Amino acid sequence: MARSLNRRWAVGAAPMVMAVAGVTLAPSAKAQTVNPWMAPTIVAEQQSAPDDAAREAVARRRAKMLLSAMTLDQKLQQLTGAKPEILPDLPACLGGRHVTGIASLNIPTFRITNGPVGLGQNDCVSPEVSKIKLSFPGIGEISAAYGHPTSAKATALPSAIGAAASFDPAVAGMYGEVIAAEMLDLGLHVFEAPGVNLARLPILGRNMEYFGEDPYLSGSMAVAETKAIQSRGLIAMVKHFAANEQETNRQTIQETVDRQTLRELYLLPFEMAVKDGKVAAVMCAYNYVNGQSSCENLSMLDDVLRKDWGFTGYVQSDFFAMKSTVATLANGTDHEMPMPLHWAPAKIRAALDKGELTQARIDEALERRYTQSFKLGIFDRKLERRPIDFAAGGRKAREIGGRATVLLQNNGALPLRGDLRKLVLIGKASQVYAQQAVAGGAVVGEPMGAGGGSSDVVPEYTVSPLAGLRAALTDLGNAGASVRLILVDDANTSATIDGQSASFAQVKAAAAEADAVVMMAGTISEEGADRATFTDRSGHQLAASAAAGSSLDWYAGRSNNIATVEGDNRAKNSGTVAMIEALIANPKVAAKSVLVLKDNAGVALPASLVGAKGPAIVEAWFPGQEDGNIVADVLFGRVNPSGKLPVSVPFVGKGFLDHVTASQFPGTLSEDGKLQTVTYSEKLAIGYRWYDGNVSGACPVSKGANACLAFPFGHGLSYTSFAMGKPELNHTGGAWQVSARVTNTGKREGAQVVQVYLGLPASADKVGAKQPPRRLIGYQRLALMPGESKQVAIAIDPKASHHPLGVWDEQAHGWVIPKGDFTVWVGTSSAPGDLVKAGIIAP
Repeated sequence: MARSLNRRWAVGAAPMVMAVAGVTLAPSAKAQTVNPWMAPTIVAEQQSAPDDAAREAVARRRAKMLLSAMTLDQKLQQLTGAKPEILPDLPACLGGRHVTGIASLNIPTFRITNGPVGLGQNDCVSPEVSKIKLSFPGIGEISAAYGHPTSAKATALPSAIGAAASFDPAVAGMYGEVIAAEMLDLGLHVFEAPGVNLARLPILGRNMEYFGEDPYLSGSMAVAETKAIQSRGLIAMVKHFAANEQETNRQTIQETVDRQTLRELYLLPFEMAVKDGKVAAVMCAYNYVNGQSSCENLSMLDDVLRKDWGFTGYVQSDFFAMKSTVATLANGTDHEMPMPLHWAPAKIRAALDKGELTQARIDEALERRYTQSFKLGIFDRKLERRPIDFAAGGRKAREIGGRATVLLQNNGALPLRGDLRKLVLIGKASQVYAQQAVAGGAVVGEPMGAGGGSSDVVPEYTVSPLAGLRAALTDLGNAGASVRLILVDDANTSATIDGQSASFAQVKAAAAEADAVVMMAGTISEEGADRATFTDRSGHQLAASAAAGSSLDWYAGRSNNIATVEGDNRAKNSGTVAMIEALIANPKVAAKSVLVLKDNAGVALPASLVGAKGPAIVEAWFPGQEDGNIVADVLFGRVNPSGKLPVSVPFVGKGFLDHVTASQFPGTLSEDGKLQTVTYSEKLAIGYRWYDGNVSGACPVSKGANACLAFPFGHGLSYTSFAMGKPELNHTGGAWQVSARVTNTGKREGAQVVQVYLGLPASADKVGAKQPPRRLIGYQRLALMPGESKQVAIAIDPKASHHPLGVWDEQAHGWVIPKGDFTVWVGTSSAPGDLVKAGIIAP
């Protein structure tokens, strides 16, 4: 019986327990004679090569030698993923994410795992899954092997946007280290991440998989993660190339983006990953860009990626993303996944016979992938498995989550006292946030990883909020403290207190009696849909403002399906904001209250929750399997929060989404109703750039703060305090350096992030689109003991891959540095009141 791929799986039986993968240095398959590309002399030559370029040159020679020995049939088989099968090397695994190896040629089975928040669907599900079929739109019936909860277990990390909130590439590196270690354990080769699409829309379903709204922050995090993964002999695959900032109708949506906006915003993180991270692979996306499907877009795949940036890796399609046979292969895609569909051997042979494709292009596509595989040692090690160290992964996940957490405001309630006697944890009965560990697509009562999206990692264990709070109190020597779970209905009329029925009046009484009140809310989301309400499942017309989905009140039963006004995935109102307002209406409750947010990206907050009369607010993003421990560590002060917002948080009714047109989201239909086109008409004004530029005319700056923002990009508080000395700007050679002395003036160890923004001269607007008042061009995190001071030094190099002084000139087809003075600002967020002028650059 076929089931929809967009429907979540319920786990009927416990996933099978299996010994999992490892790596040893040995040939991946036995051959009768040593093939020349596997000869010890050439392997040793590659290993002893002095640098990356030299290693790649040897790897390319090996790839060419291999290709010269292959038949056309073998080459065609290697161009695509295999149909789901029991893996020859790993008979306990039914896999649908690999290319089957050829033992006689020493070609290993090439295994791919989803990402980016851990090893999601990772080419190993129970063999029993072969009996289950899915219905995939436009494809038909396919195997459930592509997305099933029996997927091999791995560490479910905090969301990628949380890693970005650390404002620390070392955290992205730690992220990559966990992923790489477990890939080696599971015998995997390719990680389909990092994802670097931008949070253009705060309601984008996959924002939690990306690094926020700023291209430089996104790119710098992606570079660090890529280096960490590839340093272990594995392939990182940056995605989704490009302008893939909408899940609604993602397979058919046409994104219209002017070239300057593409270069300065949406392509910039990819450029950094290619130039600085030396990323081995790029994934082309589902959507169309400026009239061409992403996987056959010659301008993007060849002109930009290879000719302009010098990319030498390979391009893989997103799963089922390709729309054609000839154009995809001819225009620069090198690998079809997950199975031979458009590149089925018969179709490629027909194109060869007609002269539409050449064998040289087939060789080139394979050479690109084989070169990266040889370079990273994939051909030179045996495919096997070993047990994952789940405890080690959990410790790293917990550390990452602590560094990701952002303290938005503190009314004095935090950190919580370790000797409190009564704590109440309050959430909504219809929502996951207070009830269970949260990851993308989490559903009340269903285990983590029970879906099929990129963020569905199946963990060994999870820590619920309640368990985390109780464990923290026990560790603090206060095991006798009362921690009660209160779940309130959507109407705010009835509830349960530790499972027993209660009225909302009793909830308010319990909050008044408690020593601490912890409320949890958020904005769950997942691959497959955006947080928006449509008139019907076509996703063509909104039934409510696009901003509705950025509210704490909005939810749908299944976040991976389009939500509608009526039907089986109806958009609903949880009454979360009204519940919080009712609780903090009592000033004594407000003073001891904490609101923990678990958000996909930036959430719109009502003014009633922000400021001195509101609760302390902590943003924990989607914490993953260590949810309860991560949140408890911060609440009880065992971790001093140091995260900063990688997105802007507006007031309700004053955000970008309150002003978007239908052409900006979800797109407008052509006259024949076949093409849905989204136009990025806001150009460079996304995120903090939109607010800083006062594009709506309703967001002036008052007393150093933007009137539309509850909390600005880059904002984040601490349990200690810091002071920054007068910044200096010095010209050193062809670059500049910003320096300042930062001191921890408080009584606790903590960390501060110094941020550098650049204001471009007025002449920049004459090159093309109007420039925003400022752009982030650098940052540095400093960890400081009480009373300690350190000097921060941040370089501004015009030649850097993120083009800090540059503007894309489409007429000149290149980056230019406009004439005039550039103003350098240094501070602790993008808000004008948090910035100090460091000086002027006059290149």
